[in-house]
Amino acid sequence: MEKPRSRPGEGTLVFRGGSVFTADAAGSAASAVAVEDGRIAAVGGDAEVAPYLRRADEVVELGGRLVVPGFVDAHAHPVQGGLERIRCDLSGAHTISEYVTLIGDYARATPEAPWILGGGWSMDAFPGGLPTREQLDAAVADRPAILPNRDHHSSWVNTKALELAGIDAGTPDPVDGRIERDADSAPTGLLHEGAAALVANLVPATTQEDYDAGLRAALDYLHSVGVVGWQDAWLTVGEPGPSAHDSYRRAAAQGWLTARVSGALWWDRACPPDDVDAQVARLAEIRDQTGDNDRYGVHSVKVMQDGVVETFTAAMLEPYLDRCGHATGNQGISFLDAQQLTRVTTALDAAGFQVHFHALGDRAVREVLDALQAARETNGTADHRHHLAHLQVVHPDDVGRFHALGAVANLQALWAAHEPQMDELTIPFLGARRAGWQYPFGDLYRAGSMLAMGSDWPVSSPDPLAAIHVAVTRTAPDAEPGSPALGAEQALPLQVALRAYTAGSAYVNRLDGRTGTIAAGYEADLVVLDRDPFEGPVSEIGSTQVERTYVQGREVYRVD
Repeated sequence: MEKPRSRPGEGTLVFRGGSVFTADAAGSAASAVAVEDGRIAAVGGDAEVAPYLRRADEVVELGGRLVVPGFVDAHAHPVQGGLERIRCDLSGAHTISEYVTLIGDYARATPEAPWILGGGWSMDAFPGGLPTREQLDAAVADRPAILPNRDHHSSWVNTKALELAGIDAGTPDPVDGRIERDADSAPTGLLHEGAAALVANLVPATTQEDYDAGLRAALDYLHSVGVVGWQDAWLTVGEPGPSAHDSYRRAAAQGWLTARVSGALWWDRACPPDDVDAQVARLAEIRDQTGDNDRYGVHSVKVMQDGVVETFTAAMLEPYLDRCGHATGNQGISFLDAQQLTRVTTALDAAGFQVHFHALGDRAVREVLDALQAARETNGTADHRHHLAHLQVVHPDDVGRFHALGAVANLQALWAAHEPQMDELTIPFLGARRAGWQYPFGDLYRAGSMLAMGSDWPVSSPDPLAAIHVAVTRTAPDAEPGSPALGAEQALPLQVALRAYTAGSAYVNRLDGRTGTIAAGYEADLVVLDRDPFEGPVSEIGSTQVERTYVQGREVYRVD
């Protein structure tokens, strides 16, 4: 079937006989929606949609099901996710043997590929979270392989890749990363953060056709889980050549970008202090040249301030603990020191950019909030909608600062649950006190913070309903009944979580007034769910499925 183009739907469409979650600020309830020529014409009950029934081209009888606004993902990497789906995709496996089998099968099926690329493995499948080059060699030894893990903060490489990169016992760690080593200092095959670039820089460039294929795969997948728009949280745009940025531009121009995308341009953290203004000017030039054709624009800049807890690279106010509970000398990595972060943030804010921060540890969160406060003091207030993504550990003293500074809390809710990576690779190294500060969604909400949600796909599933399940229950969607919640007091009400993943993320992407809410005059970006999760136990939220997805009244997904 030909993929629908990005023009609005034509004619009249009516949904009735169910429930409608409008996501408006008033919490308005409704049971029917009428759509005409791609826009919402009426919201309410049978009386409000009756005039449209007489000329409807299609009537969707909901039978008690729920209609929600199309989901907007405030932090995702869809082109990368699409590429991984069409390469060696490890995201569906869970054990070392499964990974080795998948990689070996892929290598045998692609004998012409000079490198084995893909990713999506999980740290908790390996003892101590540490895969080895020997394990990867067992699957493919004749060609170099580099496979990022699901959070993309570490990469698993084989012996061939290490040899090509010249990485051995004498290779120093880069300032923004770490080479995992054995007792003799020899590299084990795991590269953290910037150390992965030592190998990744040798990989043949991705072609424009590859990027286009990745975007097409991402569109299909994301529409199937109800996502109609997103912020791409990492776009590198440099010299002329293939890029995800160009795929978005091509898709928008050619009419097959069936989503609204805001691009976040990557901030080069190696930028010297004297070059900050020049880099801001280059990014502003890209923004201005890109323009905004209603489907794609670059309005944001991504600043990565730290790493992740599991590799002890998230920036912490106090040291990590060792396995015996004793303090180590490691407090993680702040990729930009406080002075440089303030300078960068202030310059980007002055240039009219929204700043999209990766801030995972409590020191990183505080450093970013301090930088935003300094930018406000220098530039005054403006409607840039800066946001902090991830927020795994937030010091209680900093929770109230989000509202005070107008900073949006961008939540990746799927991570806020007990799972092996949390219980074995995180909590023991944080200790009980800091573990209790993890993902403080409830506190942020009660403090008046604006909430948005995103998936960080392909780091984790892009399914908004799975993430909303965790936000509401603080347990994994597949958790056994009675499983303990991770900080039950930080749970969000269902309506708050749904609004964060719709109206909240639309606000971040400057789509408020157009999408994210079901109201007359808004574009008809709608999702039909297979049930009304408000009518069942919260333990079943994660079982909810998307049946149909519409963009501007045009159907872009229907369940088989």
